[in-house]
Amino acid sequence: MIPGTLSPALLDAAVFGSLHVVDLVVIAAYFFLVIYLGQRAAKKNRSEDGFFLANRSFGKLFQFFLNFGQSTDPQGAVSTVSIVYQEGISGVWLTLQTLFVNPYYWFMNAWFRRARLTTVADLFEDRLGSRPLARFYSIFQILTAVFVVNGFANLIAYKISASLIVKPEAEWTAAEVRSVEGYRAMKQLEHEAKAAPLAPVDQSRLQELHEADARGELHSFITLLHPWSFYLGFNLIIGAYIVLGGMHGTTRNEVLQGTLTLVLSTMLIPVGLHAVGGWHALSVRIPASMFEIFGSATSQINGWTMMAILFVTLVQAPANINNMSVSGSARNEFAARFGAVSGTYAKRLMIILWAFTGLIAVALFRETQALSDPDAVWGTMARQLLGPGLLGLMLAGVLAGSMSTGAMHTMAVSGLFVRNVYRHLRPDASDREALAAGRWAIVVSLAAGIVAASAMSGAFTVIQLFLLMNVPFGAAVLFVFQWRRLTPAAVWTAVVMSALVTLVAPFVVPLVPALARAPDATALSTSATGGQPEAVYFESVVHVRADDLHSPLEGRGRFHAELYLLHLAGFDLPQWSASARFTARFLVSGLVPFLFLLAVSLFTRGPPAALVDQFYGKMKTPVGATPELEIAALGSTRRDPHRFDATKLFPRSSWELTKWDRTDTLGFLACCAVSGTILLLFMALVHATR
Repeated sequence: MIPGTLSPALLDAAVFGSLHVVDLVVIAAYFFLVIYLGQRAAKKNRSEDGFFLANRSFGKLFQFFLNFGQSTDPQGAVSTVSIVYQEGISGVWLTLQTLFVNPYYWFMNAWFRRARLTTVADLFEDRLGSRPLARFYSIFQILTAVFVVNGFANLIAYKISASLIVKPEAEWTAAEVRSVEGYRAMKQLEHEAKAAPLAPVDQSRLQELHEADARGELHSFITLLHPWSFYLGFNLIIGAYIVLGGMHGTTRNEVLQGTLTLVLSTMLIPVGLHAVGGWHALSVRIPASMFEIFGSATSQINGWTMMAILFVTLVQAPANINNMSVSGSARNEFAARFGAVSGTYAKRLMIILWAFTGLIAVALFRETQALSDPDAVWGTMARQLLGPGLLGLMLAGVLAGSMSTGAMHTMAVSGLFVRNVYRHLRPDASDREALAAGRWAIVVSLAAGIVAASAMSGAFTVIQLFLLMNVPFGAAVLFVFQWRRLTPAAVWTAVVMSALVTLVAPFVVPLVPALARAPDATALSTSATGGQPEAVYFESVVHVRADDLHSPLEGRGRFHAELYLLHLAGFDLPQWSASARFTARFLVSGLVPFLFLLAVSLFTRGPPAALVDQFYGKMKTPVGATPELEIAALGSTRRDPHRFDATKLFPRSSWELTKWDRTDTLGFLACCAVSGTILLLFMALVHATR
């Protein structure tokens, strides 16, 4: 038994899998509290602005918790720990690269507050005069939020909960026994192969077990929790407090859930360090290559990869559906800016804690004790290291964080549906009818998220999808704010063509046997290290028939269409390193939409000049300190939309970048200083661990 794990006496006292009665009481208390907070906020939701934007009333404190809560969630914790467990400390850059985005947020959130709209989709109608484009954005984002974001929130909440509530070994079925024994045999053979070459029969057996593992047939533990029962209960709680409380109820719960996220982010580190023998034991129990901050030769993630991921993060950030609802709910510009950077900086510190939790997991679960599902690392650590009450608090924190993410995206989905779909179909609907439609949209969104979760597999795959799914619209929104020459035709072309490459082909190709089994698509890397050839254009490649290792190969998981485009252009991808291929995927995905936006805009007609003038005049008009001053300022801009043209950085160009004022400059420098300090802290901690 790992030092610090639950004692047999405590396990005997469990009443539901690994959970003690004290854990169940803690979880029940949490459920009661979130529903109560939603019910208390219900009376403030008599209008669309009240329900979706809290009447634009939130100051700096609520903006901090709103940004911290919606950006910090168990998905981030679990995926960071999972990737660090697989890749080493360099895996943290999939999430920590956002540290360099914060100075950008200082400006971006001011743009959304000055837009004075309800949803991001409204931008396409307000700036480009295109209602069909606004509707398409809404439908696209509703589908991705429901089937990707909410589905992922469900999946991660289930995976952690499932690893906390395990089935006693005495109750395993024959199939479950074979699954666990097969996994243990695979890990034992891998361990023996590192010491000396395996006998032919053992090598053949290991290859068979690798095939079974790639198919998801092997497991390191068996859970007692049924996914569909969990998903239904989980979403009923979320739906109850959102439908009742709207944005007010969601934000009050963000305060509670953000606090619990802080607790769960720190809880495992001291007990984990005690279990492995202290801080300095990490360097003894963990391979030196896993401490390489910018990746080792065998890692998919290195310094160049981090830069490519940072690039697509900057591109996709403006298209997030929460941007308008979060920034738009702020009382003024400064509250929106302060909340955005302070709340997300708090998350960056959480990411560092999660990274070290991942390193502790490497020390705990290594060699023959390695876990079959890296996404279960967090829950398995909690189950083995925490006692009654603390285990319940951990589960409550996990549910809290997942609920906060699901709640914010569901609120944004509801707003998009009401403003940009329902209102287009029924323009004369009353506020009461619109709110009813919004509440039904919440119910349908949560139900669809359950279906999506059942089709997902691992965090590593989905977090890559998160980074890419909004890139086409992100590039478009960035140009909406900054380039006067942009046209609706260019946005349509860029979004459709980019989506085909990054979203459609990657998930359609594996479903078509003729494409998934094409010889060039199932190529394996000749530069792979560690003894196992790597799939180049798919996440994994297996034999069509599990019992015949001479049968044709078939691609499984995401098809990397970005790399296949490079293959068609003549590049020899199998000769590239894993990190080079990983980097290339993000660079291609990030550059493609800009090429279409620039090229098509130069040859197509833009919206009326008067519409464009009014939009950029409004964007240069500071938000008034009071409603009266706001009305007066906007009235002056309507009469003279060019009154702030002197603030343009390039006065005679089509680019609408503006000169920085004192607040812009001081805020940007402060953000750079904080980002640098956090980076140095992270590097110092890693160095002290080695």
